[in-house]
Amino acid sequence: MPKVLTVSDEVVDRLWSDQVRRHRVDLVLAAGDLPFEYLEFLIDALDRPCVFVPGNHDMDLSGYDRSGHGLWTRDGLPAAWPGPAGAVNADGRVADVAGLRIAGLGGSIRYNSGPNQWTDRQMARRSRALRRRAAVRRLRDGRGVDVLLTHAPPRGVGDREDPPHRGFTSLHTTVRKLRPRYLVHGHIHPHGEPVPDRNLGDTQVINTVGYRILDIPEAPRAT
Repeated sequence: MPKVLTVSDEVVDRLWSDQVRRHRVDLVLAAGDLPFEYLEFLIDALDRPCVFVPGNHDMDLSGYDRSGHGLWTRDGLPAAWPGPAGAVNADGRVADVAGLRIAGLGGSIRYNSGPNQWTDRQMARRSRALRRRAAVRRLRDGRGVDVLLTHAPPRGVGDREDPPHRGFTSLHTTVRKLRPRYLVHGHIHPHGEPVPDRNLGDTQVINTVGYRILDIPEAPRAT
């Protein structure tokens, strides 16, 4: 059962210090809107992998791919990777890291012309593509998704009514189809209010603004 440090949106000073080494974790999951230097520090200090999705205040990381030789390209041309060094960008992808299968969808609902913002229709298309990738993996090895890592929450599940903080209706279908153990998201700042975990079917929905420590069981293989 991997132990996971989840972070999002708000820098926690004691994590950006040697105190973070007290946390014996296997993996860092980052749900967006954090300085890339912060994520790089966590990777180095903990000596553990990090999987992240970008938030609506992060730069546009679309189009970057890493070749089999370890070189980065963008739109087919050599390019310097501007994201956090050593971290795995799971936006629109499925990643197997530290014994867990993680599917990612970054960004928020579109409310202006900034990066990493999507209409619900656009997110629905992105979600369908992600589900196809997860289905291919499941056919290959019988394993489902353990964690759906998003920046924004599903609509009506811990989101807000102001336009920038409304969740995605399309995430309800994605959760129903993928049936992850957890959906981990950020974006919704509690501002001192208690933030209870919520459930969508069998999926536990967790707001990780700031940080959480989770023990995440691996999904059983299909029989």
